[in-house]
Amino acid sequence: MFRKKLIPLFFAMLLVLSGCAGFKTGDSTSADSGDKVVIDFWSFWGSEIRRPVIDKIVEDFNKSQDKIEVKHTFVPWGDIWTKELAAIAAKNPPDVVINDINATALRGQKNQAMNLSNFLEKDDISGRFYEELWNATLYEGDSYGIPFNTDTRILFYNKTAFKEAGLDPEKPPATWDELWEYAEKLDVKNGDTYDRIGFYPLWGVNSDVWMLNSDGKNFFDEDGVPIIDTEANRETLEWVLDWHEKYGANTINSYKSQIDSQQGNPFFNGKLAMYVNTPTFYTQIRDYAPDLDFGVAMLPEREPGSGNTSWGGGFVAEIPQGSKHPEEAWEFIKHLTDVEAQEYWAVKNFDNVANIEAAERAAKNKEMPDRDKVVYQMAIDNMENTLLTPVPVHAPDFVNLINPELDSILLGKKSVEQGLKDAQQSVEKLVEKSK
Repeated sequence: MFRKKLIPLFFAMLLVLSGCAGFKTGDSTSADSGDKVVIDFWSFWGSEIRRPVIDKIVEDFNKSQDKIEVKHTFVPWGDIWTKELAAIAAKNPPDVVINDINATALRGQKNQAMNLSNFLEKDDISGRFYEELWNATLYEGDSYGIPFNTDTRILFYNKTAFKEAGLDPEKPPATWDELWEYAEKLDVKNGDTYDRIGFYPLWGVNSDVWMLNSDGKNFFDEDGVPIIDTEANRETLEWVLDWHEKYGANTINSYKSQIDSQQGNPFFNGKLAMYVNTPTFYTQIRDYAPDLDFGVAMLPEREPGSGNTSWGGGFVAEIPQGSKHPEEAWEFIKHLTDVEAQEYWAVKNFDNVANIEAAERAAKNKEMPDRDKVVYQMAIDNMENTLLTPVPVHAPDFVNLINPELDSILLGKKSVEQGLKDAQQSVEKLVEKSK
């Protein structure tokens, strides 16, 4: 989750000048809209599955009233936010854009997203959403984006493999110790190779998720002070290294290449017994391994009572700074994040939505098959354990300092102690420079 990189604004401007002449925003009318105010809505949902769903939500809004017409503009994932920044700089941004939730406060601080407090004073919709999501949109107490969808991390496990290993298929591992014990029983070794691996913690998530799972703490405390070099983080990385030593680099790399192929994921054919991913991983099981007998569970606790902490992200609907139609944009955002649209999105896309009532209704929706409902309900239940990691405004680039140190530790180039110490010192210097 810390692999995102920021592209300088001047580069984004070059992209726009060279290749974005076809994108126009801010038009107030169109030939077929009469006196309607036309607002431009940007999203990256252009797939054959998601595009029709978001277009239907837009169509429903347009039909629900006669004053506003929303035009949906698809901008590819790799381009949308650089183009948005360029459009803001050119004072011609879209009116609504879908953006990353964990950097919402940063965009508020940089005056890239509009402060929504005036709208919320009249229409306080904050109660619609999971508290963790809402808090991630705040900068100095004001919201700069409205939560749309989210995710979490859960454990998928192969019930057939559990039975073969003499494990109860209805009792997934509850702690890290049990996770190791189960993996030992689930491993099937054939000479120097494995016919089945029980579990490896860095497939599907990165080491920082396990650090969060370990003690429920982010890399910064409530006062914004870096807390990277901690005993809990040291013990977590030692635990990860134990798994690496258990299977060896060759086996791990071989399996990783299969996982990256998606369709060839070893979890589908029983060669991997337990696997952590987002609930939407289920759609791949549904497509590529429909007969697989599997279960889902929360991430195991580090030890009894420490908590099943998981990590999540998501997206918000924002009004970019400089929008020509903020009032109309707000009306559309309210529709986009209300129960009906959110439930429709959840059911059609099998996606976790930010609206609590919509999520709970989706889990009971008659259009959702029973097998889907089991996974979706686990996703809802796990939201109580799911933490977000908003980017600190005083250390926006800290991930670029931490990731190389974590890589060095996992590659054996640095000890756990030295890597975390170096990461701590680098981030402390970054925070000091930002003061």
